[in-house]
Amino acid sequence: MALNGVMVVDKPSGWTSHDVVARCRNLLGQRSIGHLGTLDPMATGVLPLMLGRMTRLSQFYAGSEKRYQGVIRLGIETDTYDADGDPGGAEKDVEVSLEELQVAACAFIGRLQQIPPPFSAKKIRGVPAYKLARRKQEVELKPVEVEVYEFNTREWIVPEVHFDCRVSAGTYVRSLAHELGCKLGCGAHLASLRRTAAAEFDLSQAYTLEQIAEQASVGRAAELLIHPRRLLPAIPCVTADQEAVGRIHHGRTVNLPEMSCSQWVKVFAGQSDLICMASRVAGTLFHPRVVLV
Repeated sequence: MALNGVMVVDKPSGWTSHDVVARCRNLLGQRSIGHLGTLDPMATGVLPLMLGRMTRLSQFYAGSEKRYQGVIRLGIETDTYDADGDPGGAEKDVEVSLEELQVAACAFIGRLQQIPPPFSAKKIRGVPAYKLARRKQEVELKPVEVEVYEFNTREWIVPEVHFDCRVSAGTYVRSLAHELGCKLGCGAHLASLRRTAAAEFDLSQAYTLEQIAEQASVGRAAELLIHPRRLLPAIPCVTADQEAVGRIHHGRTVNLPEMSCSQWVKVFAGQSDLICMASRVAGTLFHPRVVLV
């Protein structure tokens, strides 16, 4: 039986996000699985997977912010901006205080034009940048506007800076590490990274691939899904009566009197059966825009 819901994976280091999706397709026995936001192979942590009909909700998560914890290694930069890359030169001495690091990090808070790393999935004339970089071809990527809400340097153990950050969708933490090294004049790269949250999902809800395999082997994988009423918490939810459910099944407008102040609403049939995302047409009339049945 196909699963419909959201499952949060604690991605292991060394796996691509695609690797995780492929593994879960095999474990769960279904093809319709997608993820919310790529994690680099080196990174670990929160990787939400959309299963079955819930993949239709991915559009609502396109701009979701992310939270990370990690370590930046000062004194040497790499071509990938992280520990998987080749060093760009000799290691430099680093003479900086924690207070100076904190001031430098604060300069990145706010909206900024960020140039993605040359080793990234951003496409240049239809070709992923990392493929060009591997061929030693010139990579010219355009700056992208991102926003850094928090960038805190918590601990300084020479030559490593322990930090946490909260950023908008599309932000490369590898680039933040690289740019911090440039600002300090000593070079830097991302030594380790762990995503602690993506949208409303965090590590407390995440399962390892081993835990998922164990539950799937005894037919209990559905128990790992996030309860549908916890999805998209900023959007209110309503339980539809039988007549409204019937109208939604036929793609027809429904009257939801208690939702007159909302633009979008999650419509349930019963406690846990999310049947559609509806948007307000006028007054208390809502149209089922994304049907999940």
